Amino acid sequence: MSWFEPRKEKAAIPPAKALWAVCAKCKSHFPKAEWKAAGGICPKCGYHGRLSVRERIAATADEGTFKELFREVSYSDHLSFHDAAGDYKSKVEATIAKTGETESVVVGTCEIEGHKVVLGVMDFAFMGGSLGTGTGERIARACEAAVAAKLPLVMFSASGGARMQEGILSLMQMAKTSAAIGALKAAGLAYISVLTDPTTGGVSASYAMLGDINVAEPKALIGFAGRRVIENTIHQKLPADFQSAEYLLKHGFVDRIVERKDMRRFLATMLGHWGM
Repeated sequence: MSWFEPRKEKAAIPPAKALWAVCAKCKSHFPKAEWKAAGGICPKCGYHGRLSVRERIAATADEGTFKELFREVSYSDHLSFHDAAGDYKSKVEATIAKTGETESVVVGTCEIEGHKVVLGVMDFAFMGGSLGTGTGERIARACEAAVAAKLPLVMFSASGGARMQEGILSLMQMAKTSAAIGALKAAGLAYISVLTDPTTGGVSASYAMLGDINVAEPKALIGFAGRRVIENTIHQKLPADFQSAEYLLKHGFVDRIVERKDMRRFLATMLGHWGM
């Protein structure tokens, strides 16, 4: 073959997204292996990126102690909803196939540095971590399991809000989960709520902000309505750091900002103070 003749086979070049991570805040590029080694934290600006539900569980629970509960509880397409982009059922089934999860929250029992708890972790990759009927049912059952076993509840939230494809029954999960948290507290059990990026909409307006201690990761977006909606409603310019974890801490909406690397130790310390 002449060296002028072009090669017929194409070089196997991995796609850029397989090699590089991009910080959602500062837009810096760095090797994906570096991002994973740092626990999903940007090495340049310190932004705490989103973790999958399994990554979060692995970072929180003592190794080998997590036992999943209520996996059979999933979504409900009671409206047979569809829009111009397709039907809701097909979208959810595609999400299930892609993520391997059956709802936007995973709950179970585990230990955190030896402290037994019921743990709930939301996954933004599952339809934006939206609060559907299955999500609400899992959280309510997690509360009931905590009461039955006399265990505290730790919940990590990451959500864009209520799952509107399920209509009013989705919005009802706000009251349902809040009532379940109320029953947990009435039983004298601790509830620690950890708000991660993002925690918004109906989730922030219900169980995410009802913790005995509300903790946030650095620079997490936390709020109800979006910035543009609020500014267009009140006709005022909002502060640059509005709805950030730091802004909420300053105004008394969260009790503590804890870096991801310190979260397990912090949770264990708080559980120890409760004697649980």
